[in-house]
Amino acid sequence: MDGKDRANMEQTRRHEGSTRQTILTLLKTRGPSHAGYLARTLGMTEMGVRRHLNTLEKDGFVELSVVRQPMGRPSHVYTLTEASAALFPSNYHTLTLDLLDELDDRQVIDQVFEGRKRKLLERYGPRMSEKSLEQRVQELAAIQNKGGYMVEVEAHSVEGYVFNEYNCPIARVADRYQQACQCELELFRQLLGTRVERTECLAKGGGRCSYQIGSQVSADE
Repeated sequence: MDGKDRANMEQTRRHEGSTRQTILTLLKTRGPSHAGYLARTLGMTEMGVRRHLNTLEKDGFVELSVVRQPMGRPSHVYTLTEASAALFPSNYHTLTLDLLDELDDRQVIDQVFEGRKRKLLERYGPRMSEKSLEQRVQELAAIQNKGGYMVEVEAHSVEGYVFNEYNCPIARVADRYQQACQCELELFRQLLGTRVERTECLAKGGGRCSYQIGSQVSADE
């Protein structure tokens, strides 16, 4: 493949990415939409739009839903999934920090984070029931990955497991409020039902959040 072909391919990828972003924006602003409507709005063929929609569906950003009609056949529309929220600008961390700053009381802030931990335990605790430690670790990885933490699990016969998180969606909150990190550590311990120690932390300048599970490594606390 020569330089011209590579340049054409790169241009095509950028164009396709731009088209998919436009489709996502339309679904965000106009709500659930038919492929035909999207095609007319974009000035494309319906087949071309469906190709992009299929890619977005495969990536987990859109889903096909059935809308029942009072008369006639059900209608099929495309809607955004929860995962698509990460593709749009958000200012949630600013709102969270503003609210926590307004509390201006360490004890109350501690109670807020403790309450969040309890809710997460109630939500995810049942998923750990009657599972082996290995299965619980993998279940926790799935939970955290869905939340955008980019988890990698390493298994060691002697040291147990190393649980690495390469992204922290609440990093700006954790930078200011260490309670967020402490609550996550306690949450892991209770969900996994075993020794868990943090050995590296993004909020403390580390390159990742790393945990030793079932090991004798000392914590950084």
